[in-house]
Amino acid sequence: MTRRRLLRHLALGVAAVGACIAAAGLLALDRAGVRPGALAAYVEQRSSGHNRLIVGAGQLVGSSLRALERGPAAEAAGLPDLARLAIGAQPQAVGEAGPAAAIVHDVDALRAAMARAAPGAVITLAPGVYDIRGSSLGASRPGSAAAPVVVRAAQPGSVELFSTVQVTIKVDAPHWRFENLTIHGACRRAADCEHAFHVVGAASGFAALNNRIDGFNAHFKINGVRGRFPDHGLIEGNSLSNPGPRATARPVTPIDLVAASGWTVRGNVISNFVKLGGNRVSYGAFAKGGGGDNVFERNLVWCEPGLKGRRGQQVGLSLGGGGTGQRVCRDGRCITEQDRGVIRANLIVGCSDAGIYLNRAADSRIEDNTLIDTGGIDVRYPASSALVDGNLVDGAIRSRDDGLLRLGDNRSTPVWQSYLGWHPVRTLFAAPTQGDFDWAGAPPGRSGAGVPRVDLCGVTRAPARAVGAFEDFGACRR
Repeated sequence: MTRRRLLRHLALGVAAVGACIAAAGLLALDRAGVRPGALAAYVEQRSSGHNRLIVGAGQLVGSSLRALERGPAAEAAGLPDLARLAIGAQPQAVGEAGPAAAIVHDVDALRAAMARAAPGAVITLAPGVYDIRGSSLGASRPGSAAAPVVVRAAQPGSVELFSTVQVTIKVDAPHWRFENLTIHGACRRAADCEHAFHVVGAASGFAALNNRIDGFNAHFKINGVRGRFPDHGLIEGNSLSNPGPRATARPVTPIDLVAASGWTVRGNVISNFVKLGGNRVSYGAFAKGGGGDNVFERNLVWCEPGLKGRRGQQVGLSLGGGGTGQRVCRDGRCITEQDRGVIRANLIVGCSDAGIYLNRAADSRIEDNTLIDTGGIDVRYPASSALVDGNLVDGAIRSRDDGLLRLGDNRSTPVWQSYLGWHPVRTLFAAPTQGDFDWAGAPPGRSGAGVPRVDLCGVTRAPARAVGAFEDFGACRR
């Protein structure tokens, strides 16, 4: 054998061995469920604090792994106009003022009307700008299930509240309802604008419908106090966003629900909740703290449109969140963070971490969701158990740390394909990372018949239907 042929065979042998090692590595990563984004974070952490060359190499490897998982960043001009969807806050008003409505024209009159409200009171804000300064608006007078206290604008967009207080509206009495308002957090520092609504203690039967809210760390904060819990709330048809990343170490979660039960979060648009401080982990919405029977359905969660590539970990929807301190848990222990939670018919897009995350969430149902450009679905810890059925996932569906996972008919992408930059679920749509979710061809159908339900766009689905959150995204456009 000539020297040239020997070298050629040697090179082929080295290449074959390298390919085998790479394949074995991919198989190991796939079995362990380690997606490229998680490996990127590990590499960057291990390389930090060393000399400049090692740090630079770690950052290069990390950015390369993220690019394989997430694909190219969407140009801002190509992002969808979320305000033009039939999801979230709409230009048509909800509710009615009625002939006995009290009309207020300034903040002092609004405070006074809320302070003396009786069941059935309707407080209508006259068109204009209201500056909330000094202290929160208080909702401390109880309404009733049949006659809630209502605070509203007659026409969406006609009333704007600019808040420079930590909590804009504190609700600690039952049966208050807020409609058609626009609320801006206008604090100089992000940490100073915590919540648009803080719903606490006895504030059961709370409802917020058709509001536009931006500029807060946690637009809705819900929690118990002194053994009382604000159960059976409704957050429906709102648009929650932020104008930029939140420079705070405090929790960044537009819907932060702790220890309350029986809430429905439906038909909202939740977007742009990047956290720059502390652990840099943020969530679109979670329910945790030992409550149960909470439902997230028919929401559009877009973690970072226009902010893609920022450092941090954004999770779409979660049952269990990052866990809860025992002192604020409903039972004082949080053996489980959530029981019987449901995440159904949501479209979750553009999250650097899991699109759906379960942390000690027992008897959960994860049904008919579509996840694009996220870390997939994670079911974590032995206390978590979930039926995962009918989901269309651009990513993997994983059991982590002995989570109990029962799979129905889903479409997902194995972890190893992400390391090769393959995203077959994305090819089902016209341009999903730019917000065009029209089918590129025939939609993928379920095998067998499901239970008839309403999809993301409000269309009642037949038992034989497409996998994922919707039949035709065109029905979600106004």
